[in-house]
Parts: sequence; C-alpha cells; structure tokens
Amino acid sequence: MPGQTQDSAATSVARPRESPLAIGLRRILRKPSSRVALFVLGIIVLVGILAPLIAPYDPAAQPDIVALKDLPPSLAHPFGTDPYSRDVLSRVIYGARLSLMIGILATIVSLTLGVAYGAISGYAGGVLDALMMRLLDAFLSIPRLLLLLGVLVAWPRLSIGALVLFLGLTGWFGLSRIVRGQVLALKHAEFVTAARALGASRRRILGRHLLPNLVSPIVVAATLGVAHVIVLEAGLSYLGIGVPQPLASWGNIIQDGSDHGDDAEHSGRSAARRIRAPLINR
Repeated sequence: MPGQTQDSAATSVARPRESPLAIGLRRILRKPSSRVALFVLGIIVLVGILAPLIAPYDPAAQPDIVALKDLPPSLAHPFGTDPYSRDVLSRVIYGARLSLMIGILATIVSLTLGVAYGAISGYAGGVLDALMMRLLDAFLSIPRLLLLLGVLVAWPRLSIGALVLFLGLTGWFGLSRIVRGQVLALKHAEFVTAARALGASRRRILGRHLLPNLVSPIVVAATLGVAHVIVLEAGLSYLGIGVPQPLASWGNIIQDGSDHGDDAEHSGRSAARRIRAPLINR
C-alpha cells in the first residue's frame, strides 16, 4: 500500500542514529568473556564504593601492635593482620576505593590532554603539526616510570591530588598520536567537507563531527590506561613515594607484607591478587 510505504519510510527516517559509543558497547557485551570481565570489575568497584559498610574494621586502627601483629588468616581477620596489627581485609577493601579512584581520575586527565593535543595537531596540519609532533617525540623519549621517579622523589609527602595530577600528566603521549592519526584520516572525509561547506567552524567540526568518530580508540585507551595507572601507583607506593601511610593502597599493603618477610606474607599476597584482577579483566 502506498500509505503504508510512506509511513514506514517516514519511521525509518525519523529513527535516531545510534552513537558510536552505543555501538561499541553493544559489540563488547556480545562476548561472554566481556560480560564476565565487566561483572568482576563491577564487583570490585561496588566493594570500593561501599567500603565503609563492608569493611569489618577501621583500616588505620592499630588495636594491639604487640599481640595482634602479623596474625595469619582467621575468622576474626580473614586476611590476617599486618605488622602494625591492622586488619588486612579492611585495608584491601579501602585500598580498592583509593587505587581505582586514582586510576580513573588520572586517566581522565590523560584522556583530556591526549585527545585535545592530538585533535588540534591533526586538524591544524602544516608547521604547527610538525612542531607539536617533535615536542611529543621529546616527551616519548623519556620513560614514564623514570620521569615519575625523578619528579616524585623531590616531594617526600605528596598529596593524593598531586599524585593523580602527575600520573595524568605523564600518560597522554601515546593517546595523542592515536587521535592525531584518526583525525588526519577523517578530516578530508565527505561529511567533514560538507560541514565545512555549510560554514561550520573548526571547533564545531572537531567537537560535533570528528571526535564522536574517535570514541572506539578513546574507550580502548581509557580501559588500558586505568589498569596501567593502578600498576604504576602500586609500584610507586611499594617504593614509598606514592600513597602515603597510613592511607590504604594496594601498593603500600604489599610493601607492609614484604618489609617483614614470611611473617606478613599473607598481607602482600592479598593485595597482589586484588591488583591482578582488574588487569586480567581489562
């Protein structure tokens, strides 16, 4: 029927276009392994958010530093106690909150800088692009861990905000190259040419036409970035230049166990297993 054909055509035209983010999420959720990974990560995030309600003890409390130190796992202390008589389970739970918060916030800083730098460089082109890329090459020539060690050693008592800032400021170099390459490939596409012909400004073309098509590489970089930052933070805290004591972090929990050998081995193993979980599921 002509009327039905017109109605169906109007419905198909009126149907909103699905965003690249929604398409990417639907593809991820199709895989059973991805659903299992998201479930495990969801549990870890939920435990971190509900830490005050789940943790059986205060993570910084030292009830009896002589009689209760380095206790093995038991009903009262499922993960045992550390050399300062603190409950390891409570510290691991609170450490999940802090380590995930640092990983997510530092990755947001890295994504913001990397996407902005790469998009501007790729879209501008010419001399500006060449200068920005040479500056980026200079940054990439310095190993990230070495740069962090050199900077953080100068501040023996670093706040959590400053630690997040340093981790974020040193993690955007690789992403900016990816974004630049994608922008170079898309800036001469037909939809960009049409937007430019209609009088769209550079800011509008970048924000409304180019960046939405970069969602997939940005999401991948974000997931890898959070896991990488968690490992970096744990390593720095293990060395004593990351999260300061007595705050509970997965890195300094491992440090508490390693400093006292076999007597506190269960403390380090408990935190090490928690660090491994989000890395396996990234």
